[in-house]
Amino acid sequence: MIKIHAPLFPLTCCLIAGITWGGCLDNWTIPLLVLVVAIPIISLISRWPRYQTAGIWCCMLLLGIVLGIREQHHPHTRPSVSTKAAKVRQQLQEHYRQWGISDEAIGVVTAMTLGEKSQLDSRVKETFSKTGAAHILALSGLHLMIIYSFISLFFSRRRFRLLSQIVIITALWAFAFLVGMSPSIVRSAFMISIYSLLSLGHRERMSINTLSLTAIVMLIVNPQSLYDIGFQLSFMAVLTILLFNPLFGRLIPLHLLQRHHWLKGLWGLTIVSISAQIGTAPLVAYYFGRFSILFLLSNFIVMPMATAVLYLAISCLLTCWWGWLQHLLATVLSTVVVWTNGLLLGISQLPYCSIEGISLSPLQVALIFVVVGCVYILFSLTVPKARQSV
Repeated sequence: MIKIHAPLFPLTCCLIAGITWGGCLDNWTIPLLVLVVAIPIISLISRWPRYQTAGIWCCMLLLGIVLGIREQHHPHTRPSVSTKAAKVRQQLQEHYRQWGISDEAIGVVTAMTLGEKSQLDSRVKETFSKTGAAHILALSGLHLMIIYSFISLFFSRRRFRLLSQIVIITALWAFAFLVGMSPSIVRSAFMISIYSLLSLGHRERMSINTLSLTAIVMLIVNPQSLYDIGFQLSFMAVLTILLFNPLFGRLIPLHLLQRHHWLKGLWGLTIVSISAQIGTAPLVAYYFGRFSILFLLSNFIVMPMATAVLYLAISCLLTCWWGWLQHLLATVLSTVVVWTNGLLLGISQLPYCSIEGISLSPLQVALIFVVVGCVYILFSLTVPKARQSV
């Protein structure tokens, strides 16, 4: 059985439950604040650690209720994106056209690099959505990890590791600010920042604790993020990847994966796609009434395409002094996007590509996740003990 050491995860669940509950209550802020102060004092002087843990959980629940009530009466207004960042995005879009990126590809490129979907054709949107590839068009952790890996190529030496990680983190947050600081981007930037800093000490870098800490910080700063679709999809995708990846990864013997590198890469992409789909499919069905059956086939196409698009777009920026090279890279970029659009369009026309018209209630979605949790527990009992905890 795979052991999960994530003491922050129950705190996150309590905070989420509190915010949800607080949004339905009247103004109990003052008595709740008193309880938030009193319970930890009582818990900390107790001799029984279990009571201390229960007290901390109650404190987090009450804090969530306070935040939910405050949000109900004094809604958090998200600060507008800096006009300078908006102008930079507009200038970059103009540069894309000057580089020679075709009209058919520019909508996908701007969505994947700048988070601007205004130039996306409705037919392209429908194709990506129907094939289960719409997540590629929404900036998320996948895009930031690709950018992180690209920048890391220039800091391969270990001599200046601290300086290199600071530069990389600064670049990621600058990109997050440029594209508008959406909840999914903030989550990704925060987690990658922790990942980067923990790598300096050779600690466990990506875990449920890291995800939980990110959620706690974001929800305390802005409780309204809980109701953002991007926030929900982003966190559930990462959570199920962290949970199910170790389980699925052990279905194929380790010696086979080590002997055949192509199998290791293919299997890694497969289990990441399936794990993420487990966490996001109920939410997608609830919000959009659709489930893409051929999502795995689509991901085999769009995942490498996303890497190629981001690498080529950054390379175009870095080769601004060599016009011929920049134009060549832009042509390759357009070709990659056009071919991808064509392949996805073909997949979308296959029979039984997706199930349409799904209607779920919030209770049904919650029950689906309960079933997923039970399946995870049962499945974890049938696989060999993992070498490392999640």
